[in-house]
Parts: sequence; structure tokens; C-alpha cells
Amino acid sequence: MIETVARTEVREAVRTDAAAGPIPGGPTAAGASPLAPLTDAGLEVPVLGGATVRHVNLDVAASAPALQSVAAHVARVLPYYSSVHRGSGYPSQAATALVEDARVSVARHVGARDGDLVVFTRNTTEALNLLATAVPGEVVVLDIEHHANLLPWRDRRVVVARPSIAETLVALEAELASRPAALLSVTGASNVTGEVLPLADLARIAHAHGARIAVDAAQLLPHRRVDLAASDLDYLAFSGHKAYAPFGAGALIGRGDWLDTAPPFLAGGGAVENVAIEQVEWKTGSDRHEAGTPNVVGIAALARALVELERLGDAEREAHEAGLTARLHDGLASLPGVRVIRGFEDATDRLAIATVELDHGSVGLLAAALGAEHGISVRAGRFCAHPFFDRVSSRSNGLRASLGAGSTIDDVDRFVAALAQLVVDGPAFEYARSPEGWCPVADDRPRVSFD
Repeated sequence: MIETVARTEVREAVRTDAAAGPIPGGPTAAGASPLAPLTDAGLEVPVLGGATVRHVNLDVAASAPALQSVAAHVARVLPYYSSVHRGSGYPSQAATALVEDARVSVARHVGARDGDLVVFTRNTTEALNLLATAVPGEVVVLDIEHHANLLPWRDRRVVVARPSIAETLVALEAELASRPAALLSVTGASNVTGEVLPLADLARIAHAHGARIAVDAAQLLPHRRVDLAASDLDYLAFSGHKAYAPFGAGALIGRGDWLDTAPPFLAGGGAVENVAIEQVEWKTGSDRHEAGTPNVVGIAALARALVELERLGDAEREAHEAGLTARLHDGLASLPGVRVIRGFEDATDRLAIATVELDHGSVGLLAAALGAEHGISVRAGRFCAHPFFDRVSSRSNGLRASLGAGSTIDDVDRFVAALAQLVVDGPAFEYARSPEGWCPVADDRPRVSFD
């Protein structure tokens, strides 16, 4: 059972705040309605005790449901699914066009320069592992990075972020000035705090000291437009599954010279010009690192998702999420015993992400109860950013709520009210710890079946 604040006046204050209804803002506030319909819109899920409620998805930072328009596009292209690049039939030519048109769409969306390569991968992690094989020297990173941008680099120098972004930029510049580095690789936005880094400033610092810059945009790109040319970035990596595109595709975009001289990421068909028993002539360009049959459907979904995000409008997306972000943080600030984790005291821009820790009790148990009793999906843990989380948190795990294009004010209000009730009263049902985490001792929810 989650430990609670014992004082009656605090307990009653939280109940009063939760019962008072939505945080001020009104039905016309940004975020009152979804910005775009997602495939999970209106999804009903069972909760303990036999009831069914509308699902609230506050775990979109891990994987976002597909946009309905993306799902419709996939349905249209599936009849043409075929092998690409060497087939003579019409479906094969259509599939090839899907992949190559997607390459153009991705390049346009991220402001790629003439000559930049777009290499399709499974996800951001694979994209950064690919880049790691091509970097001709040491790599400087911050300690705030997701493991995908911390672990792949073989010659890694880690700079511990300072209390402010301004001080962190100074520390990075000092590190780059201390001895040469080939690459500075940074996150565009923290997956723990949602805090956005100043990419153009980071690029200027890297280039002033002879280094290139790569950006892990897995979190940033689904929420904000990233422009390689405008921000003078050299490489960008991102995942479709966080940008409302299913089927597991990602991309690495950037300068071709390092990638053309690196060993092929996969050795196999499609990456070669000619093969003899004793010698292989490898291709250059994107093909060099895309051996084997590509994920045609995933690539098509990824490209269409970017087109749909453009149609929603950059300003409209920011306004929608700004309203939800403010409401989320205001609501969390009203709860006793709950602290929102921050990395930088001077961060003025953040995505619709909030990670909290509790003064008492288990966030894993709380996350399980939010799902099982309230139909609200969140995430508990250290979010594949262990060094950063361990430095900024006083507890072993945190609870993260993350929102996106399908989120609404009602989602935020339901979460804050449920969190308030759980912090004060604890779960209404009994849970036990298992290797998979906290689970209800008696779970009467039917198991989902797709048969």
C-alpha cells in the first residue's frame, strides 16, 4: 500500500481540489479537443471490479498510436506491397516508389541539405548505432542522454550537465576545447523532463571546435519541427513509432562522406555493386547501409505521418501541447508529496512530458493502480536514462506522464484526480510484486484476444 500523508487537513485539501473539477482554463482552452484523431480514439478498457472506462494514454513518449490518417494510408498501400528495387512487376515498382518517395518526404520535413543521405532504420537506436560505425574519432555526449545516445559510441567522453543550460553550454565548450572530438551528440529534448535543448547554439559550439553535431530527435521531432539546414546540424536520428507511425521504421539523415566510407551496416543484397568470391564492391549512398528487404509498410507509414504533422501545422501543434503542458504541471504542483523532476533551472521550453517522484511509496505500484483501477497508462522506471535519472532524482524510480496530438484537457484532469486519490488513499485493490512489476492479486479484467 502506498504510504500516505497522514494529516487530515492535507487529505481533505487534496479531496477538495480533486472534487472542484478541472484546473482553470475552460472548454475553449488549447487542448480541449484532440489535435488529430489517433487509432486509439475512444478505446474502452476494463478496470478492476468489472467496469469499463475510456482509456487515457499518457505513455506516448514510449510509443504513440498511429494517426488515423496514417492507418488509412497503410490500408491503401498494402495491396501493392512487394519486393523493391529489382522487381519488374507493377506492384514492385509501386513499392519501390513508396520507399524512394518516402526518402524525399523525410528529407524535406527535416530540412535536409542537397547531398544529405536519408538511411532508413528500425528506430533511433539503430540509426545512432549506424552512425557510431562511421564516426572517425571521439564523441562527446551529455549525461542526460537516453541510452540510445549514450551506449553506441565506442570512444565516448561524457560531460555531466550543469544546473542550468547556460552553464552546460560552457562546460561542453570547455570539453570540446580541451582536445579534439569528431562529434558532439545530444538529445533534442529529454525523455525524462521534456526540456528542450538549444540545438543551434550547440551546433555553433561544436563547429567552432572542429566537431560535427548529431541530434537524437526521438522525443523532439513528434512535437516540434527540426530543421537540419536552419540549425546547422550534421546528423539527425528519429523513430516513427514515437511520431504516430506504426510498423517499426526510423531514419538517420545527414552528411554522406562519413557514411560512404564506413563499413556497410549490414552485409547483404542491395548494398553491393558487384560480388566475387574474393572481393566485394560496395555501393555508396543510402543503399550502402540498407541491405536486405526494407520495411516498406513502416517506411510508407513514417513518411505519411510526417506529411500529416505538417498538415496539422507547427504553430497549432505547439499551442495544443503548450496548453496541456501548463495544465499538467499546474495540476501536479497542487499535489502534496509529489515532486516534478527537472534537469535545468533555466529551461524555458519543454515538451508535454512530466516525470514525478513521490515522497513516500512505490511509483511502480501507483502506475499499476492507475492502469488497473482508472484505465490510465503511464510509465514507471528510469526511462533508459539511468545516469541522468540517478543524478536528479532522490528515489530509485519515477513516474512519467506524456501527452501528444491525441491528448486532451480531460485526459490531464483524469490523471491528476486519480493521482491525488492514490497518493492520499492508496489503491482500492490489493497488489503483489512480481518479476514483471506490480500486479493485482485478483485480476478480473478479461484478457484481450484478437482471434
